Amino acid sequence: MFAIDEKSPEMSKEDANYFHIHTMKIMYLAKRARHDVLPAAIFLSTRVKHPTTQDWAKLRKVMNFIFRTKNDVMTLQIKDYGVITWYVDASFAVHSDMKSHTGATMTLGKGSVSSYSLKQKVNARSSTEDELIGVDDIVSKILWTKKFLKYQGFEAKHNIVFHDNTSAMKLEEKGRMNAGKRTRHFDIKYFYITDLIKRKELVIKYCPTKSMLADYMTKLLVGRDFYTHRNNIMNI
Repeated sequence: MFAIDEKSPEMSKEDANYFHIHTMKIMYLAKRARHDVLPAAIFLSTRVKHPTTQDWAKLRKVMNFIFRTKNDVMTLQIKDYGVITWYVDASFAVHSDMKSHTGATMTLGKGSVSSYSLKQKVNARSSTEDELIGVDDIVSKILWTKKFLKYQGFEAKHNIVFHDNTSAMKLEEKGRMNAGKRTRHFDIKYFYITDLIKRKELVIKYCPTKSMLADYMTKLLVGRDFYTHRNNIMNI
């Protein structure tokens, strides 16, 4: 999905307009009821200015998938309003310009209430750094969700963020104390999470890669991993 063929010919103006319209329709759907097509929608939205025949083929695949699964309805089950569970992950250097991709999904029980899939704005030097950047990309949404529930009358006692990178977790929990020569170039904002942990605004916990739901939002999964993560996100 993220691979770009620079030699692929551009679409005509009329076809490009059609591509733009239907990409935005998929985006509308993905943001509300079909989080399972969000990664594809996010990528296709970056191609609307100068779409190619390769992008057109990708759009057709996504539309065919939606058509074949049009009866799949996302459902939500709330287990405990007091426990917010986030899964945050990043895929290292998956884009043509070697930038990484951040993915996140949030649940209050079963089914994803909110999901995010976005290309990182800066290049990371390692998978550890891209995980830190990923959390920084999502942390404002993590805090906003907790405050939103509070003002609706539901006090969140636990705001849990699951990670599958132990090196990133150590940096987040200890900040500069755990930073070595390879990580000193990090901007201080990436250790903002350390302060949040100390203030008990959130808790970082380890999650095995096989159980990392946010993996679905960062890369193209296939086979059992695709169906397992999709079924959990959609709660189907």
